[in-house]
Amino acid sequence: MSKTSTSACPITEPGKHCIIQLVTEAMREEPAIEAVKIDPGHQAISVATLGKANDAQIEHWLNEQFHKMQDQTAEQCCALLGEKHSCNECNPEVDPKQRARITVQYASGTTTVARQTCPTAPHFWRWRQIPFPKLVPRQVHLPEDASEEDEWKGQLVAASLCGVFGLIAFFVGGPASILWYALSFLAGSWFAAQEVREGLEEGTLDVHFLMLAVAFGSASIGAWAEGATLLFLFSFSGALEHYAMGRTQREIRSLFKNAPKTAILLDAAGNEQSVPVDSLQAGMRLLVKPGEQFPVDAEVVKGKTSSDESNLTGEATPVDKTVGDGVLAGTINLWGSVEVTVLRPASQSALQKIITLIHEAQHLKAPSQRFTDRFGTKYTYAILGLSLAMFFVWWLGFGHTPFKSTELDRSAFYRTMTLLVVASPCALVLSIPSAVLAAIAWSAKRGILFRGGAAVENLASIQVVAMDKTGTLTTGELQVDRVESFPPGREREVAQLAFSLERLSTHPLARAITRHGKHEQLSALELEQFESVTGLGLKAQYQGQWVRLGRREWVADGPNVAVLAKAPPTEAGYAEVWIEHGQLVGRVLMRDDIRPAAREVVEKLRALGLKTVMLTGDHQASADKLQKELALDEVRAGLKPEQKVDAVAGFSKAGQKVAMIGDGVNDAPSLAAADVGVAMGARGSDAALEQAEVVLMHDRLENFLTAFQLSQRARQVIRQNVAISLGTVVVLVGCALFGTIPLTVGVIGHEGSTVLVVMNSLRLLMTRGPAALKAA
Repeated sequence: MSKTSTSACPITEPGKHCIIQLVTEAMREEPAIEAVKIDPGHQAISVATLGKANDAQIEHWLNEQFHKMQDQTAEQCCALLGEKHSCNECNPEVDPKQRARITVQYASGTTTVARQTCPTAPHFWRWRQIPFPKLVPRQVHLPEDASEEDEWKGQLVAASLCGVFGLIAFFVGGPASILWYALSFLAGSWFAAQEVREGLEEGTLDVHFLMLAVAFGSASIGAWAEGATLLFLFSFSGALEHYAMGRTQREIRSLFKNAPKTAILLDAAGNEQSVPVDSLQAGMRLLVKPGEQFPVDAEVVKGKTSSDESNLTGEATPVDKTVGDGVLAGTINLWGSVEVTVLRPASQSALQKIITLIHEAQHLKAPSQRFTDRFGTKYTYAILGLSLAMFFVWWLGFGHTPFKSTELDRSAFYRTMTLLVVASPCALVLSIPSAVLAAIAWSAKRGILFRGGAAVENLASIQVVAMDKTGTLTTGELQVDRVESFPPGREREVAQLAFSLERLSTHPLARAITRHGKHEQLSALELEQFESVTGLGLKAQYQGQWVRLGRREWVADGPNVAVLAKAPPTEAGYAEVWIEHGQLVGRVLMRDDIRPAAREVVEKLRALGLKTVMLTGDHQASADKLQKELALDEVRAGLKPEQKVDAVAGFSKAGQKVAMIGDGVNDAPSLAAADVGVAMGARGSDAALEQAEVVLMHDRLENFLTAFQLSQRARQVIRQNVAISLGTVVVLVGCALFGTIPLTVGVIGHEGSTVLVVMNSLRLLMTRGPAALKAA
């Protein structure tokens, strides 16, 4: 049943935009839009138009409106969560007459914003779906209050009191036991009653209502012991559930709880000043002392040290850092005082990316979980109806007494209470979210971020792993391989001239040469008349002579043409920069190194039965060389972004599920087209990160194997949980319908399966490492 709400939207801060308000504005700006339907459960948005309309223009407009939400948290997107309130009070500048022409309706978690038109108009609407927006906040802070993590403690105390009072009542016996049973009922139902109250306020009934109904129904027929047993086991399983969820949150929070709030800023004179981390901007110079965390992503400009990056990457071995090396926010400076230059603000750091992605992941449910969420409420009503019907069947059809049981015959009401207990889907409701959240928490501690339960489930079923070349199979950062001079012996002069010129440039080749110069501690020469020649290179004067640095063809067009003609050609996979100064000619050879773990990853993927394919825009010669070195199954070179998408789509059309791994803007379309998009997180572009379902922080390609194995194990756990929960229900319900199971056994069987499901999910958190995953 649809319901139109007129309550105010909770988003009232200046500058905030509620999604319903934005959709309303879009509908006023675009008359062709008749209605917009938002279904967060199925991650779907549908648009209705009347007559001819420019679909591409409408989709573009709506996406622009949705992305105004970027500065909000996902909870504030009321429509995306299906909350029952409208946003008519959000924007006082909107004309009330315009607001009155728009209706907001809610039905089964779906929000529909539609024009008020004649009753027959909706029959002529033309519906089509548009991509569901990923509304990720630019900066999300985990709440300082960790009280939710310890909520299980109060529930465990209540469950313990329920059990203790119940045992006292059992051994006391007689009329005096009623008081102890009443205390047991009070303790056992305390938290469940709060859940029922919240559900009734929202107009829904769930398993908590069933449990309370059965417990107090048992008491009404004198079965106090059975009711107390039920409440004890139910409250104990609830405490265990919250412990599992709290453990998951604690695993995640431990990544960030000690993140620095201030940093030591160095001014031009070298004076130190403590400033808030949020105020840091690119280019600022900081001092980081031993034992402190690096407050932002930065580059070392003075000093040496080692960094503990285990909280971001899962790698326990310290990483050496020297001048020119990058450091990540949240990692620990182990032993040396270093000066660093801020690369990007705290809001764009690697640590903030993790917080943002985890925050989003906790609100994206797995397909199986979305099914059980929908199933749970409908199932509750169905069981209530079945139980009511069976009460009359047992009473009127089979002649059992309606309420009072005897030693020889259980009453119809007793049988009904038993059926309610064993048919309650507690274990099923917990079976999937407990496993998914445990998997997300375990992987986050090891530098693998799943953006929701769908990714956890889907990754396990892939058959093809498509990979980009640059930044995925290779490091993505050019490194100076060697410096050559003609004549030989003057390599350091060539390197110094190249460093002096390239430090003034921002070209990717320049970054590699500049980094090499810093590592070699080369001093910059005093150059005059520096000039960048578009498409050719750089030139400047040094000691009265021109220095030219750039392409071979440019340098060869000069007095040293004979020297360059004798130089050997550049090998496949290398980039070169030539330099000329008077009679000195030389070149700097650079290459994008293959990741150390790449070959091992490819071999293990093949051992797991997965096909490995490289999709690259690089030249065929470079691609063939890499295929030979890594033993890839297939290589496709010279691809444009749209051709990568076609390649991924081709595998999908052939019935193969594809995971695409990439890092650049040009990879984003193919990441979106794949069944599972995987982004290299440290150097990944924002476009790639937005489209990816899995993010490998710190660019550790080997973590893809860990993610795949974790996904497979999580899927096994989910299947085990569903089998346990549904199997228990089927067996117990069958016994209850035939009246062969007492209430006490039903209670123990039902709640025992719930405890077993939660404990089974917790095994994912207790896995020690990738090797344990493989053995599981």
